Amino acid sequence: MATVFTKIINGEVPCYKITETEDCIAFLDITPLAKGHVLIIPKKEVNNYFDLEDDLFQKVNALAKKVSKAIKKSVECTRVGVAVIGLEVPHAHVHLVPINKLSDLDFTKKRVELTPEEFQELAGLISANL
Repeated sequence: MATVFTKIINGEVPCYKITETEDCIAFLDITPLAKGHVLIIPKKEVNNYFDLEDDLFQKVNALAKKVSKAIKKSVECTRVGVAVIGLEVPHAHVHLVPINKLSDLDFTKKRVELTPEEFQELAGLISANL
């Protein structure tokens, strides 16, 4: 059964897309830890991040590096934190989260709420800073 991420890739579920390549897509997390929280996913559905083929693993990480620099230009933060958890959706993905302190990467904390307009504006800002 296709994951929600595969449905996003196929255009069946909308997202706030930042950018995409032939192999990967970056979009805003709709339940963000912080304003500017982005997910990077491979277009190929693979459950475990560390099961990605080496070439695809490198492409996901190269896009994460590029997008993290755009996030840093777009959102006030000390760093862009990286997390690979993989429990919430069985499709390999990387979280890029603007952070100012270690506890900002606590996935059990209350999530930030944004309006559709705020998501759209943020996606456009990060995309423009690529």
